[in-house]
Amino acid sequence: HCFNFRLSIFIYWPFTKTGHGYFRIKLSMMASSVQNNRAAHSGYCVCCRKCNMMCWKAFKWIPVLLIVSIVAWSYYAYVIQLCVFTITSTVQQCVYLILFHILLFMFIWSYWRTIFAEIKPVPDKYKLPEAELEKLLSAESEDAQRSVLENFAHDLPIVTRTMSGSVRYCNRCVLIKPDRAHHCSICARCVLKMDHHCPWVNNCVCYFNYKFFMLFLGYALLYCLFIMATCLPYFIKFWKGEFGTAAATGRYHIVFAFFVSLMFAISLGSLFGYHCYLVANNRTTLEAFRAPMFRGGADKNGFSVGYFNNFKEVFGNRPNLWMLPVFTSLGDGCDFPVRREHELQAFTTPQQEPHGYESMGTTRSRSDPNGQLAASPRHIP
Repeated sequence: HCFNFRLSIFIYWPFTKTGHGYFRIKLSMMASSVQNNRAAHSGYCVCCRKCNMMCWKAFKWIPVLLIVSIVAWSYYAYVIQLCVFTITSTVQQCVYLILFHILLFMFIWSYWRTIFAEIKPVPDKYKLPEAELEKLLSAESEDAQRSVLENFAHDLPIVTRTMSGSVRYCNRCVLIKPDRAHHCSICARCVLKMDHHCPWVNNCVCYFNYKFFMLFLGYALLYCLFIMATCLPYFIKFWKGEFGTAAATGRYHIVFAFFVSLMFAISLGSLFGYHCYLVANNRTTLEAFRAPMFRGGADKNGFSVGYFNNFKEVFGNRPNLWMLPVFTSLGDGCDFPVRREHELQAFTTPQQEPHGYESMGTTRSRSDPNGQLAASPRHIP
């Protein structure tokens, strides 16, 4: 019915514009028929929709289950086939097993935190109340809509804009987007400091789990390099036909573990190196593809406040927790220090802000090593 109705609109709509009442009545009758059909099958549609959603949610876990399966197999190949059945030296077995389990534990811990980190919603102060939403919907021009958003965002700590220079607004979430926040179509919500949606963790990589994601990549890389390095001598023996009396299946498990760890090490190394570059420059993956827009124009280094400060934005001020998947990132995910604010606000001056704007000023402070309040990184050159 829905398909026939859409096809009829395509056929009859030009005639309704020329005053043919018959066709208008025809479309009206067909629309009523479609509505009645939907009402009759509403329960069935709701059931199908729920079933589809459940299937989709289950489908999204397939990449995670694939990684878990590979890790489980690698445990069997390394611990059982290599350390137990192949290596004869007890000291070598103990050293390999201790290092292997330390790396495995840190890898699984970081992976778990990345997957199940709580992604908090955008604060309510960014959401448009009903009164402001009515003003926005009733605005007769784009300039009027822009004025409504500018007035509402007056007291919000935002410095980024759209390509046209207006306040960043999400129609689906009905809110002003905080700096560096983006709408994720898979999660169906706006995410603070969104980097990307990663199918391998079935979650958005963002402000709340970016440190965990970096540690996950780092420990996964070390895990693969360790397996590759310790399996290499036995791979060479296998290649030369000097593997010894190990069972044939055990040999192939060890050789296959070497190749799999090598392939994953190459891919993880490139990805980890790229994200180290992003951390050093205080960028997200989305900002690397499209530079954030400020009042003074686009600036790919707009949030960069120095390499060490950029590192601390993600890993925090406590060095003893840097290598642990414990949340220590600075800030609140909404407000970020900005480099050279006087250049980023080149479009306007504090005396000539439109729509009642005042200078954004310092919105986040830090303490210097001497314990005194330091200037905000917004003013770091």
